[in-house]
Amino acid sequence: MSRRREVLVEEDHTSRTYARVVAHIVEDMYPGAERVTLVEDNLSAHKLAALYEVYSPERARSIIEKLEVVRTPKHGSWLNIAECELSVLTRQGLDKRVPDRQTLQQQVKAWYSQRNQKQTRVNWQFTTKDARVKLKKLYPAIIT
Repeated sequence: MSRRREVLVEEDHTSRTYARVVAHIVEDMYPGAERVTLVEDNLSAHKLAALYEVYSPERARSIIEKLEVVRTPKHGSWLNIAECELSVLTRQGLDKRVPDRQTLQQQVKAWYSQRNQKQTRVNWQFTTKDARVKLKKLYPAIIT
């Protein structure tokens, strides 16, 4: 399986920006996919309804129909591999101070292009078994 990173540099983290990013993922990154699984945390801006604010109802619905949204547990978003990647980006790909947006976009693109070319993996060591123990209180208990 091919690994692919893409980082979009945006002005803010609003629900409208979220809608544009989701549309980009579905329509530009994976246009031929029947289903796109989107793993996200519980940020308040992550609302699919925002697609209807930005796009026509028909387009919004077609994007939503292709999505399977999986949300990380509340207070558990640190599990997100994307956050690990952003940490690596900060340490490897960015100068200490970036003078402007264009320079930031260039540096970010150079970083993710290199990672994509090398097919760099995230060495994820947190197992499902570990998660069940460490995050036990975040999941409902089944009482028989």
